[in-house]
Amino acid sequence: MGVPERLAEKMSMAEQHEYLRATFSRRNMIRGGAVTIGAVAGGAFVPGVAQAAVPAQRTSAPASAEKVDGALVAPFGRHLAFGNDPRTEMTVSWQVPAAVAKPYIRIGAHPWDLSRKIDAEVRTLYTPAGVGASGDHTQYYLHAKLTHLRPGRTYYYGVGHAGFDPAAPHLLGTLGTFTTAPSRAEPFTFTAFGDEGVGYHGLANDALLLAQNPAFHLHAGDIAYADPAGQGRTADTGFDSRIWDQFLAQTETVAKQVPWMPAYGNHDMEAWYSPNGYGGEEARWTLPDNGPDKANLPGVYSFVHGNTAVISLDANDISFEIPANLGISGGTQTTWLDTQLKKYRASKDVDFIVVFFHHCAYCTSTAHASEGGVRQEWVPLFEKYTVDLVINGHNHQYERTDVIKNNAVTKKLPIGGTAYPETDGVVYVTAGAAGRSLYAFSAPQSYEGHENEVESVASFVNLKDGRQNETVAWSRVRYLDYSFLRVDVTPAPKGRLATLKVRGIAETGEEVDHFTVARRAK
Repeated sequence: MGVPERLAEKMSMAEQHEYLRATFSRRNMIRGGAVTIGAVAGGAFVPGVAQAAVPAQRTSAPASAEKVDGALVAPFGRHLAFGNDPRTEMTVSWQVPAAVAKPYIRIGAHPWDLSRKIDAEVRTLYTPAGVGASGDHTQYYLHAKLTHLRPGRTYYYGVGHAGFDPAAPHLLGTLGTFTTAPSRAEPFTFTAFGDEGVGYHGLANDALLLAQNPAFHLHAGDIAYADPAGQGRTADTGFDSRIWDQFLAQTETVAKQVPWMPAYGNHDMEAWYSPNGYGGEEARWTLPDNGPDKANLPGVYSFVHGNTAVISLDANDISFEIPANLGISGGTQTTWLDTQLKKYRASKDVDFIVVFFHHCAYCTSTAHASEGGVRQEWVPLFEKYTVDLVINGHNHQYERTDVIKNNAVTKKLPIGGTAYPETDGVVYVTAGAAGRSLYAFSAPQSYEGHENEVESVASFVNLKDGRQNETVAWSRVRYLDYSFLRVDVTPAPKGRLATLKVRGIAETGEEVDHFTVARRAK
């Protein structure tokens, strides 16, 4: 049994974590799994060496931790992520259904030359029966961080372990590829969405993503929905850690060759594993570690690809609507964001800045609408540093604003129009229709080929004291079906206009929106 609902409503993530640890310790149900680098303490993944575990909370490993014949175990759920420098660093992560011996990765410039062999790090995540709806379940995640790669180079790789060699002739079909970022500005494409989960629509969108040939993909939070309630409570709400196994298997076709860069949403806070709710994510993902120091927010980071800087934020830290982690960074995330924006805007190599996170700054969904914490803490910084594009999830639909500054429309941006952030303001896109059940709008849909312009839309914003109704004029495109975002980045010579061409693409392949963001190249 998890945290009772009546208690969870009043508890932070850290308080729920302590409650669960104490409850399951008393029942003598806490068991740690075997790890190589990393440890399990009270069911929580603890980054660092094994000694970082809390000794009092460790007992014998579950029977499932006994290693099996490796020839009978195939890796699955491969997913890539950039390191701090996408030109030279890539992490390959994967999962195995049972404990294996000596996991590793093979890598080379050709599929017939995989002589370079690197040991993998193992992170074991144990979830006892009774935490939500989870059964007694141990998950084994493996990570190989690759460095000193060559920019703009395509590499072949295979993941294996004792008894399963991906270089064996009969296993060559298991190989994957990835391409590092170029050393200089070149045209490229990236994709983005949020709120995927497991199911047909997520699978269909993944297939379309692969066809775009993106250099990377941004997942704006609410990734697998192992916690379907999304209130930051691991209670009797249907939480099931095994959903992550299904999710990683579903996304593997894309994520094994396209770096999958997530931000964390409200459904990604899982109290059992760590005080901040992100212990499970830290076991499953290896992301850039250049975020704010001591902020307890592993999903906050940045990277540069070509002429474009990308910043991932954690809006759980500033969410009034779902306050389980409200204030967890003590303001350090916002300070870090200010520093990053200032650095990138001053960089001679960066033209565009794209920011993505979960909770919406501007949206008219009847479900969550807009987050006042984002408007209060981050929107002023977006405007100060003329951020070129903000991508959100949270609301399960597609919505795109006009150009906004000071909470008002500075320029209408019709479908096919062009925004100039240096003078106009910021454009916000909600791309939260990756796969979960759709929400609704209070105003009619209006999208490419089906424009239905209205003067204003009735909506609300979540503030510290609750919802506040508002009537807005900035809702330009509204589309209520499954979709994702495609962005084509085109550099330009100094003084000429570089562009982001942004398109909303439906699950059917139909284009539902397109616009351009233009800025003079440095």
